[in-house]
This record gives sequence, C-alpha cells and structure tokens, in this order.
Amino acid sequence: MFKSHSRLLLIFIFFISCDVKQKQTQLAKVQEKKEKIITETKKKEKPFLLNDKNAIPFFFEYEKKNKEKKVRIKTKYGNIDIELFEETLYHRSNFIYLTKKKYFNGTYFHRVVKDFIIQGGNSDSYEISKRRRNIGRYLLPPDTKKGFKHHRGIVSVPSSDIENPYKLASPYEFFIVQSKNGAYHLDKNFTPFGKVIKGMEVVDIISNLETDRREWPHENVKIEVELLD
Repeated sequence: MFKSHSRLLLIFIFFISCDVKQKQTQLAKVQEKKEKIITETKKKEKPFLLNDKNAIPFFFEYEKKNKEKKVRIKTKYGNIDIELFEETLYHRSNFIYLTKKKYFNGTYFHRVVKDFIIQGGNSDSYEISKRRRNIGRYLLPPDTKKGFKHHRGIVSVPSSDIENPYKLASPYEFFIVQSKNGAYHLDKNFTPFGKVIKGMEVVDIISNLETDRREWPHENVKIEVELLD
C-alpha cells in the first residue's frame, strides 16, 4: 500500500514537473517573441535628422524650453565668453542645440583673416563629418533686421558654401568680428546672433596667427564649447 502511494506521488510529481517545464518554455518563447518585436521596431525607427523643411519649426519649439544664452569657447590661448541674442531666436537655438550635442568640441577656428574675422566650427576630420550627418543637413534663413551691426566682437554666421542667392546660413559655423573698425559691409547679408562679453584678447591672438593660402592657421586652434547659463 505504501509503495503504491509512493508510485502515485512520483507520477504526480513527474507530471507537475513536465507541466512547469512546458509553461516555462512557452513563457520563454513569448518573451523571445516580444524582444524580437521590440528590436525590429527599434530598427524601423529612423533617427531624427534636421533638414530644410523641419529645422525652423523644430528650433521654434526648442527655443521655448532651452533658454540658455551664454556660452564659453575654450581654446589653448584662453576662453571666449559669448552672450547670444534672444532676438535672433533660430540662430541662438541652433547654437545651443549644437552645443548640447557637443558638436563643436574638437572643431577648429579654421579660417583666420587678420584685422577682419576668425571663423570656427569646422574641421577636416571624419569624426566631425560624421557628427554633421547624424544631426542633419539644413540651412538657416538670414535674420538681418533686428538692428544688430557687425561691430568688433560680434558673433555672426557665414553663408553656406553652396550656390546661395539668399545668403542662407551654414548652421555649423560661426565667425567673430576682430577688426577694431567693425565689418559693417556684412550687415545686410549676414546675421549677428551674439557678442563677445569676455576674451577679446584671445580673439586678437588667434587673428594674428600665420595661415596658409586657404586662410587656415598653420597651428590648429581646437575649440570646445560649453554652456554658462
């Protein structure tokens, strides 16, 4: 009698064990299916890229939640502190966005024209080209009617290198007016969007560096940009 009960108990345990294993296998398959669906969904989701159609609407909304307006450009010659103008909201927002994306870090002051400007935000490295591709391909419209002039210390944006009758601005680059007499011939074609509030002596040092025929300094001037507030 005892042996009979023992056998029944063993059979019961065996069936319970099989049932548990079957349920575990089913759960594992369901979980695997869910993970596969999530992975496939992630693959289908394209990363957000800025373009000429979505850039202005994007920066219009971005500006509402990102009110910072002071940045610091760090170089081996010292720091350049800049205050961005609230009035040129798309250009300010663009600069803040790129700063938060750490786009500028590792770019250079790649163009230097003595007694005129120093221009930054570009590099000949693959890494910087990759960053641009991951952010997007877009241009910014000029915003020249806010009353800002190209005085010494003004931060402005150059036109794109493409055929550009409307002076659309390259969003990845900027220049600082170094000339003591200003650069007022630029007023109607380029958009001032900030001013140097500290560190013009650093701008002067960089403007005096020797350059090649392309106006690229013989000595690379790498930059990093960080938010101040």
